[in-house]
Amino acid sequence: MRIAVSQISSTTDPRSNLELVRDAVRRADGARVVLLPEATMCRFGVPLGPVAEPLDGPWASAVHEIAAAHDVVVVAGMFTPSGDRVANTMLVTGPDVHTGYDKIHLFDAFGFQESRTVAPGSDVVTFDVDGVTLGVATCYDIRFPALFTALADKGASAVLVGASWGAGPGKKEQWELLVRARALDCTSFIVACGQAYPGDLGSSAPTGIGHSTVASPFGEVVLQLSDRPEVAVADLDLASVEQAREVLPVLANRRLR
Repeated sequence: MRIAVSQISSTTDPRSNLELVRDAVRRADGARVVLLPEATMCRFGVPLGPVAEPLDGPWASAVHEIAAAHDVVVVAGMFTPSGDRVANTMLVTGPDVHTGYDKIHLFDAFGFQESRTVAPGSDVVTFDVDGVTLGVATCYDIRFPALFTALADKGASAVLVGASWGAGPGKKEQWELLVRARALDCTSFIVACGQAYPGDLGSSAPTGIGHSTVASPFGEVVLQLSDRPEVAVADLDLASVEQAREVLPVLANRRLR
């Protein structure tokens, strides 16, 4: 399974960010899935209500057209309406799929309160590409192992994580540690794509640090990007998932669920 990791720095204009999606798909180098970060539709640090659209709205529909035209599945962060707040949604769209995962664990930490404007999701989401089951998670979710073992229980061989990681002392080290730890927890690949570091925007909002990371089911770093915008391709050896689950059967050995 070839997955393209597109580390971008999105703007506050959803229409211009569609061009980032288009460029990422063009540069996907034969990938079946193109992963972009959380908040691809619009970066954090501005009101999200005015930009939120449903999954059948213009922005998601445009991403679907891009994905279908290139016969790939695009996974990218957007915002959808949810009552008087929005949902932080990872759009999953391609020729045979058009759905979304609403972020379950909201970033109420390090002085930021995502739940003030974002409503939490509740559903664990997987999708299939070429007979391979992939799971979806978002940013702060990566601090919660139970989501990742639940995705493995639903058959996920890899979990795609979109992020807009908050900068700060030790945050890069935590990011890498958590990506590798979750891979070990669920003996799956973790493909984690973050927003590139945009520089100091004068906001406390999490706008990205880069360092998108792919970890193997054994917790090894397969690929890691810099803090700048760039695209890389990861070829996932899915046989290693079965190998890991045979020699390291943590999913089968669990006593607590």
